[in-house]
Amino acid sequence: MSQREYEANERPSGGPLLWLVEAVAALLFAANVVVVSHSVIRRYVLNAPVEWADDVARALLVGMSFFGAAAALARGENVGIEFFVNGLPARARRLIGAGGALAVLAVTLAMAVYSLRLAIATSDQTSGSGLPLNPSFYAMAIASLCMVVFAVQRVLRHSIAETLVAAAVACLVFGLWAIWRHWAPGTMPGAITIMLAIFALCLLGGVPIGFVLALSTLVFIWYQGTLPGVLFAQQMARGIDNFVLLAIPFFILVGYMMEANGMSRGLIELIRRVVGRRRGGLDVVMVLSMLFFSGVSGSKMADVAAVGSVLIPAARRSGQNPGNAVALLAASAVMGETVPPCINLIILGFVANISIGGLFVAGVLPASLMALALIAVSIIFGSRPPPEEGDAQSRTPIIKLIGSAAISLGLIAVIFLGFSTGFATVTEICAFAVMYSIIVGGAVFRELTFRSVVQTFVQSANRSGLVLFIVAAAQTFAFALTIEQIPHALAGLMLELSQSAGRWLFMLLSIVILIIMGSVLEGAAALIIFGPLLVPVAQQLGFKPLHYGPVLVVSMGIGLFAPPLGLGLYGSCLIGRVPIEVTVKPMMRYLGLLLLCLLVIAFVPGLTLWLPHVFGYS
Repeated sequence: MSQREYEANERPSGGPLLWLVEAVAALLFAANVVVVSHSVIRRYVLNAPVEWADDVARALLVGMSFFGAAAALARGENVGIEFFVNGLPARARRLIGAGGALAVLAVTLAMAVYSLRLAIATSDQTSGSGLPLNPSFYAMAIASLCMVVFAVQRVLRHSIAETLVAAAVACLVFGLWAIWRHWAPGTMPGAITIMLAIFALCLLGGVPIGFVLALSTLVFIWYQGTLPGVLFAQQMARGIDNFVLLAIPFFILVGYMMEANGMSRGLIELIRRVVGRRRGGLDVVMVLSMLFFSGVSGSKMADVAAVGSVLIPAARRSGQNPGNAVALLAASAVMGETVPPCINLIILGFVANISIGGLFVAGVLPASLMALALIAVSIIFGSRPPPEEGDAQSRTPIIKLIGSAAISLGLIAVIFLGFSTGFATVTEICAFAVMYSIIVGGAVFRELTFRSVVQTFVQSANRSGLVLFIVAAAQTFAFALTIEQIPHALAGLMLELSQSAGRWLFMLLSIVILIIMGSVLEGAAALIIFGPLLVPVAQQLGFKPLHYGPVLVVSMGIGLFAPPLGLGLYGSCLIGRVPIEVTVKPMMRYLGLLLLCLLVIAFVPGLTLWLPHVFGYS
């Protein structure tokens, strides 16, 4: 049994503390929804902007992110690459698992200490609106202390002998380093070399991605010796302390709210009824459902969960190969990477200073191309569902389904018209979408209860914390790389190669890099590290950011869902309850098709630039 399987069989750690952490995260999230919604109403209805709203919203975002990340740690939801570890003998897996648990504990301890120091150091500093800065840092410190407790519980899952062996190995390595530094300091490798070595070892050891990035940065700071540790906490907070990033948890909330109030089931059922019992019908329904849901929820795993929970069981009942169904679900998630309002488009726009609204519009036609390709393959190679599958469909009148779907499509219209017209910022559009899904969806479908709303906020806060913790950790890692001028050197190398061999070589290199990095890192981390590096070089070579951006995001998506390392594929298999081995062959076929589509997107700029030009984005 792999370490992941072992932890999956364990009950979530934390007990009352986990309940408290989740409650705090959900309350901070709800407060943020109220603050931003109040600000939006005051700004656009009463024409009376609230000056302090942005500062309060950002502080609440930082607090919610770290409390959500703590809950995700307690529930074992952090993802890491276990492909290499799972091939080792059982005893070696357990020892590496114990070492990984100690690594997580080290990161949480450092976060708690440094964030508390940061809160104390900024006690006399205020924001632009005059509010104190340190409440968000105190929230970060308290959440980190909760993470320490949960990390200790992870360590205690291992035997004392395994933990002592792992700790002894770490002490031995540290002792050898101290001896080396004392006797031959001139031969010591540089801090960046050590950081990258720790990154590779932890990544191969199955440590969760966010903690890999954070520990690598901490080792860099400790080894380098001149940087204060409080800088680590400052960069963690800086990575998510931005009003734009509020769009991420808000869109995740919209996706979960659609599932809770029944909007998702009605829309999927209508698509099934319209497609009918045509050849490959269920596969077509899956692609179309993912296309629609990607237009509402920015979280790909939320989309996969909403669609997969309905259609994977239907595929089993109809006699289809569940491995193929899960592979198509994952491929459709790759297609959804450029459907607005995708989280990764928001992150890329934020870190690379590209218009997020422009990226949303630029992603529409590439997503449509990939969707058409997947639908065509589904029809050509698919089969008709058996008669009983058609008989088993809902008896809900088609008029009622159309009415319920119209409410869901109205939400998509609110989102798309908002960013395409420039009426409001992306985050403010998210606030409109949240209010729509709660008020309109709740009133029409009448499936929302107080309990389901609370549970939805808890789930959304946990998922958002998981994503934003990786964003924060990636910011620290990117900061360390910048100090060592790695981005500048790599950009110069790629620019030199491209000038000698043509700019399209740069495009191909970018695709290869993002596919590889997307498979070994979570998607957000890959974009945060490489987006600011590659986009300026692309502009120097004459590529428009609204063309190059979607290429990066699709490349990252292919890597994220590519076997055997892609973390997105593991998540899809968990949702579909199939082993990853049965999805590899069909997934490679779908990824080959998507790679062809990606090359078309990359080498035909008009496909991404035409719609932004129509809507006035330069």
